[in-house]
Amino acid sequence: MTEQDHAVPTAREVAERFLAAAPDPVGSGLADLYGDTVVIEMPFAPPGVPRRTETTREQLRARFAAGAGVREYTGVGSAAVHETRDPGVVVVECDLHGRLVATGERFVLSYINVMTVRDGRIVHSKDYSDPIAAAKALGLLPRLLELLAADAAEEDGR
Repeated sequence: MTEQDHAVPTAREVAERFLAAAPDPVGSGLADLYGDTVVIEMPFAPPGVPRRTETTREQLRARFAAGAGVREYTGVGSAAVHETRDPGVVVVECDLHGRLVATGERFVLSYINVMTVRDGRIVHSKDYSDPIAAAKALGLLPRLLELLAADAAEEDGR
């Protein structure tokens, strides 16, 4: 083996591995791409979903497994990895294709992720997606509307 065989993957390489693993988050080792601890931010998260989470690789692995019972991802489309001036930060764009396990209904969710990679692992991810499209695709739109109404009522009561 050469020294290059043991090289730490670049942020771009980690992002490309992420895109390859995303359709099968449980079996593909997607969780293995993350650091021991990771911060995940979702600035457009709907009510009831934390906008910032500090978690571990093993907690992510469990989260991916739980999600597999509800939805199955079938592929990634329109994928692009953009490098930034910071060699440890990349921007990943993609459409994630899937289907609901219970109904077989197909969906496409579009994402932009700003990933920070250190020592070949994702340590921070800022995930941008459309929460309305996700709720609709996953059959959760009525619950999202309930949460939005409760959130609005709470704001009105302030």
